[in-house]
Amino acid sequence: MKKLQHQLTHLAAILGLLAAPLSYAADAATNYPTKPVKLVVGYAPGGTTDISARLMADMLSKELGQPFIVENKPGANSNIGAEYVAKSKADGYTLLVGSISTAINASLYSKLGYDPLKDFAAVGLLNIVPNIMAVNPKVPVKTVKEYIEYAKKNPDALTCASPGNGSSAHLGCELFKIKSGISILHVPYRGSGPAVADLLGGQVSSIFDNLPPLLPHVRSGKLTGLAVTTAERVPFAPDIPTIAESGVEGFDVAAWFGVFAPAETPPAIIEKVNVALNKALADPALIKNYSANGFLMPTAPNTTASFRAFVESEVSKWGEVVKATNLKID
Repeated sequence: MKKLQHQLTHLAAILGLLAAPLSYAADAATNYPTKPVKLVVGYAPGGTTDISARLMADMLSKELGQPFIVENKPGANSNIGAEYVAKSKADGYTLLVGSISTAINASLYSKLGYDPLKDFAAVGLLNIVPNIMAVNPKVPVKTVKEYIEYAKKNPDALTCASPGNGSSAHLGCELFKIKSGISILHVPYRGSGPAVADLLGGQVSSIFDNLPPLLPHVRSGKLTGLAVTTAERVPFAPDIPTIAESGVEGFDVAAWFGVFAPAETPPAIIEKVNVALNKALADPALIKNYSANGFLMPTAPNTTASFRAFVESEVSKWGEVVKATNLKID
């Protein structure tokens, strides 16, 4: 009898030890966050990813009661920041503000220190930024159809600028070439600023870049806006048609920004951040800021599962474009 009691006591002790980590994890998720949270951005301050992160950081700080601090780790088309987060402790205190580049890089780089699907848990979409297909006014075209016709009559005469290899502007240009069957030359720059400056100066013919900063140039007549790259027209520029409705069926490209956590982060913590993120997206102050910056709201419901499915579709989509164009960066 004493032997049985001893065995039961021993078993209870073992079960208690096994249950302790589960209890600790549950408590950690319930009390999260108890200290500042880092939002890592893989680009320098001032860009669209950084602006998106800072707008949301302020709102999450209010929602969850702890500071959310943006930390910029630029380099390698955001790969330095992404790898840093992927290898960080999975406790919810180091998160990544990723973008469309996170999906593109999965196939673009032959040597990547992380896997965008295996090493991250999707938290939620922050916003969507439409791109625009714009040309220098000296190019004798006013529509997408005329652009395609001109390019077919003059192979490689037109150039397409981008902020750099692997950017959404670059891949948008490549996808357009595939779908329209034309040949135009890609000219990469070190950022949107120099690319747009040369487009305005006439050194390059066209660009597929973020709509908000280009729209003032289109409105002033310094650039000709041919079409937006999203599947539907955008609310703040309803007069500009889409590329799809201009004859290139199925064309749908937009820059997007979202929050990711290291893969092993407790689901309860991920869900807590997602709920806070969606509450922030419904706040009138953030909605006003989004409108001022030309950001579009995520489609509801913005769940962790829907964001995960979206990222998977983006990785697949851009993987096909990279393969079709033989693009690779070592």
